Amino acid sequence: MQSKAPVFDKIFNDYLAKVAALDLTGKSDILEIQVDGKTIGIPFFHKFYTITPEKITDRQGNSPQHAVSVILCKYLMLCPETSGSDKELLTYKDFRDAAPYVLGFGNTAEKPISRVFSGKIDALEKRSRELGGKACDMGISCDLSYVFQPLPKVPVYMFYNDEDEEFPANCSLLFEKRAGHYLDMECLAMIGMVLAEWLARPEEKDITGLL
Repeated sequence: MQSKAPVFDKIFNDYLAKVAALDLTGKSDILEIQVDGKTIGIPFFHKFYTITPEKITDRQGNSPQHAVSVILCKYLMLCPETSGSDKELLTYKDFRDAAPYVLGFGNTAEKPISRVFSGKIDALEKRSRELGGKACDMGISCDLSYVFQPLPKVPVYMFYNDEDEEFPANCSLLFEKRAGHYLDMECLAMIGMVLAEWLARPEEKDITGLL
């Protein structure tokens, strides 16, 4: 098994220390999280995580992958003073400051979903439901549309067209404009990456974490 690079441990520990120093008094409604002293409860996709000054674990006691830990910590660290309200849908590239990450977002989020589920739209729909996704109709013409809830105030919308005689499969992931109120562009890109990874992993199917 490949060991985790020491730099990841340093980043993780630095983030935990910063989260522990936060004063989240009155912020639970803004972020829709649970706060009990230094213990924070926060949902992420189909799981529920507990954050303490020492660790992050799900309800089974498992630690999340590094990307998930970073996203959870940054969601808390970047907490705005007021709730964002603009729910206009934007492509990732339309966000201000997204330019350095646009190529990576396509390569690690949208293209992998298109590639893995090309010709397998039924499998994509099944996996979407297993990850807590809900079918949605946003008035966009496509073969399949689902909305996921990676974080309480940061939904992500997936619009998918399967391959046909003329065009290859194509997946587009859109965020509400207010997502930029809660997270930086690197974390939004990481959410797309995690979604693509988890859709492709059958073992990621336990939605009981939010029950």
